[in-house]
Amino acid sequence: MIDGLVGGRLYGEAQIRTGQNGKRFVTCKVRATTGDGDTLFVNVIAFDDDVQTGLLALSDADSVALSGALTPKVWTDKNGLVKPALDMVAHGLLTAYDVRRKRSVMTGQPAEQDGGDPDEAL
Repeated sequence: MIDGLVGGRLYGEAQIRTGQNGKRFVTCKVRATTGDGDTLFVNVIAFDDDVQTGLLALSDADSVALSGALTPKVWTDKNGLVKPALDMVAHGLLTAYDVRRKRSVMTGQPAEQDGGDPDEAL
């Protein structure tokens, strides 16, 4: 297990699921760009209520940063190419909404008047 931070964009919508024990969890995929420009998909699962709520509030392609336990994986695409992927158990979440809210507290301006693109902060 690797403790990591991943920033990217939500790929599709987050999904609510229920485990065999009856406990709710949320899954989603995040598309992250590597340093050399390749795309890496991160399969995310969240058990924390606050992280679940934040993920469910996002839409496809919204910016997100997640922290948690990472496990490296590989998968084979339909052309037979082996590609890297990551599985993450997310413990923390930061979205553009959180950035705007924190910026408004720091500047004393309402969040909708801060004038900045919230995705620029991520």
